[in-house]
Amino acid sequence: MGEGDAIWAPSILPHSTLGTLSHHPELHFGGKMESKVSEGGLNVTLTIRLLMHGKEVGSIIGKKGETVKKMREESGARINISEGNCPERIVTITGPTDAIFKAFAMIAYKFEEDIINSMSNSPATSKPPVTLRLVVPASQCGSLIGKGGSKIKEIRESTGAQVQVAGDMLPNSTERAVTISGTPDAIIQCVKQICVVMLESPPKGATIPYRPKPASTPVIFAGGQAYTIQGQYAIPHPDQLTKLHQLAMQQTPFPPLGQTNPAFPGEKLPLHSSEEAQNLMGQSSGLDASPPASTHELTIPNDAA
Repeated sequence: MGEGDAIWAPSILPHSTLGTLSHHPELHFGGKMESKVSEGGLNVTLTIRLLMHGKEVGSIIGKKGETVKKMREESGARINISEGNCPERIVTITGPTDAIFKAFAMIAYKFEEDIINSMSNSPATSKPPVTLRLVVPASQCGSLIGKGGSKIKEIRESTGAQVQVAGDMLPNSTERAVTISGTPDAIIQCVKQICVVMLESPPKGATIPYRPKPASTPVIFAGGQAYTIQGQYAIPHPDQLTKLHQLAMQQTPFPPLGQTNPAFPGEKLPLHSSEEAQNLMGQSSGLDASPPASTHELTIPNDAA
């Protein structure tokens, strides 16, 4: 091996092995991995991304941010949570491998604690497993699965955790979700083995990261007023959408069907009373100036035919 050749190895290898390594290229896994050479050997810095639901994120943050602050201080890892009013959030964990695994352990045990607490008010007798979802570049998933599924089978058997790689990429990205389920200890061991695979097989080409989108609220228009749907009612929407709709309607030669009874501001419209709501829902997706479909019935007396 030449002087400049790269040796792929994560920092969970024995220290004596790490001490012999003098060079390490840039690494990638669910984001960015960088390498730093220190006096004691190689210190690999990883960035791993997790996909969580709002309730899970709330558990990680804790009251006034106390839980995530404690995780950061005790693990030594940087833990960042994506902002936005989204059903899903991205939790990014960055740091040396030891810090990464400590952070994962704290998150896994926190989720197990949440499960135990929820079972105290539930008739369920069997405890469900802890589940975490990693976000991994699709180009690395082949190495994680292995030939004929051999690698993922090996990880499952050696750790006791269940691992599933999503077949489809996450929306508007080149990343896939990798779901890990099991006990906290099994999850930690599983994450370590996944890191080994990812370090050995860096992603190919550019990675388009997954960014969760805010939850969209359906909007309908009635009587020149915009409404957002809340349960079985339509609540008046801020004026901006209403003005846009009115501008669009100025270009329409015929009034849309079903708008003979204009609604008054502040009035709640039951959405199950007639076909009008369905007609209006079809118009809510477009604020363009194109006229809506319109039909007219013409009756001709028999003696005139």
